[in-house]
Amino acid sequence: MSRMGDVLAGFHAAWEFESDSVLIRFERGIRTPKLFQALGERRIPHEAIAGVTLTPGKRGTTVLHMVPRPGADPLMEAAAGQLKDGSDPYRLVLPAERETLAEYYADELRALLPAEAPEDAERYLVAAPEAPLQFKAYDGKASFDGKAVAFRWFWTGASSAKWKAGDQSFLVTDLSGVEWRSPEVFEGHLRLLRREAPVPQPAQADQDPAAVVFGLGYGPVHESLPFAASVLAAVRASGPAPAPVAAAAPAVRRDPADIAERIRHLGELHQAGLLTDDEFTAKKAELLAEL
Repeated sequence: MSRMGDVLAGFHAAWEFESDSVLIRFERGIRTPKLFQALGERRIPHEAIAGVTLTPGKRGTTVLHMVPRPGADPLMEAAAGQLKDGSDPYRLVLPAERETLAEYYADELRALLPAEAPEDAERYLVAAPEAPLQFKAYDGKASFDGKAVAFRWFWTGASSAKWKAGDQSFLVTDLSGVEWRSPEVFEGHLRLLRREAPVPQPAQADQDPAAVVFGLGYGPVHESLPFAASVLAAVRASGPAPAPVAAAAPAVRRDPADIAERIRHLGELHQAGLLTDDEFTAKKAELLAEL
């Protein structure tokens, strides 16, 4: 491997190559993705890397990409493939003229990886990010103290089902996993998957007291994803759990007031340019069909 401490600097981040890991330091500039700023830095052990690629990027750039080993990083496991390329912490974007140097480091890293594709990691090899202790979702405030996750509902956004259930608190030891759906898509949410729920969890996140829903300006990626990753890491550390599959409740007719609120939120996304006319019409029709 290259000399310990060698650094390859790109846009928004620099990779420092150590004898057993790659230390990624993210910039804090105004143009740096907010998720990178929130992460600060991350150490990726060689055993957490499944492969290395080097491909042409956009507008005269080249991209060095460490492919994370499945199950090795709670952040990427929580993201479940939903991160956009520009927010992927395993991608280092460099000027095209540095392609030869990037290729050298890519070859050096590949030489340290096993010849065959590694199996899924049985434990997290990358430390969970230091998540914010709390963040605001559209319908409530989520907080995590390392042992329990709490949801406190907002009267302006929470559904009647959540108001009836009241504010919630879930011990990490009672959870089997976390389901994160990016706030950059319609119906984004963070749902806690329970090991033994007293009743099946509702299919719709806005009806599930074990979930908070996102919205325009609520639950942004740089806050909700590190939060989800930290909870996921704590769940795995608490002991073995069954497969994190949420049980869906039978379909029920939803409260018209809830439907009206969701349509209003849909209209906000449409006006903000986050939904096309066709997407807005289709989603609105889906909601109306639930009445």
